[in-house]
Amino acid sequence: MIAVQVQHFSGRARDFLKGMESLVREDIYVLNDQILNFKYSTALLSIHCAISYSDALRAGLGCTDVSSDDHRNAAMDLRLRLTDRKYENLKGADRLGKLLSKKNSIAYASEATRENEIEDIVKHAERFTKWAEETGRRLNIEGW
Repeated sequence: MIAVQVQHFSGRARDFLKGMESLVREDIYVLNDQILNFKYSTALLSIHCAISYSDALRAGLGCTDVSSDDHRNAAMDLRLRLTDRKYENLKGADRLGKLLSKKNSIAYASEATRENEIEDIVKHAERFTKWAEETGRRLNIEGW
């Protein structure tokens, strides 16, 4: 059962990653003579990619109900589970916390987000992705 959950969340994370990468590559679209920029979509896909990777790791480390979590606590929970396993590289848990702290402002804030902040979110998500993939393999998480 754990392997199925891990595969579900990691599959979703990889899907979000592909969407994010696609938008980063294309960045600006023209539709009916209007220029469209999808920077908020890119940022949210980046954050949701990290959330799904976190869910996959946490499910593989014994968290029984990640889907109903308040994701603000996910970074701390991930850190605790990794520490229990004596896993030393906790950089990803810190990076996840930073990404999660941006989610509400990207999705709901009325003021515009600076371009460099969007770029930072994407960069942190890409680094978190590499860390999560390596962590899942190193810990031999079932279903990874």
